[in-house]
Amino acid sequence: MTDDEEQEREMGVELGELSDELESVDYPVSADELVSKYGDREIEYGGGSETLESALGPLNEDYESADEVEQSILNMVGSEAVGRQNYTDRGAGHHSDGEEDPDAESF
Repeated sequence: MTDDEEQEREMGVELGELSDELESVDYPVSADELVSKYGDREIEYGGGSETLESALGPLNEDYESADEVEQSILNMVGSEAVGRQNYTDRGAGHHSDGEEDPDAESF
C-alpha cells in the first residue's frame, strides 16, 4: 500500500483503482476532463459512496498532479466521510453551555 493510499484510508476515503488511474493522467488536466473520463468511478467511505463526478463536478479547476486531484476529492466528499460529527476528545461529559470559563486554561 502506498503512502497516498494509507492517507486516504486514514481520512475515511477509499479511491481504489481510481488512485492508480489518476497517477497515469497527463497533467495539467481540468476537472471537466477528469469527470469526462473517470466521472462514473466510485469514491467509497464509511457512510457510503459517491462518484468522482459528484465530488469534482462543481469545480472548475485545473490540476497539476494526482495529489492535487486527490486533495480536492478529500475536500469535496460528503460529510458522511468525516466520521462522527461534532466529536471531541476533550473529555467525557464536557458540555458547553455557550459560556466560557474565564479561569479555564487552554494548552
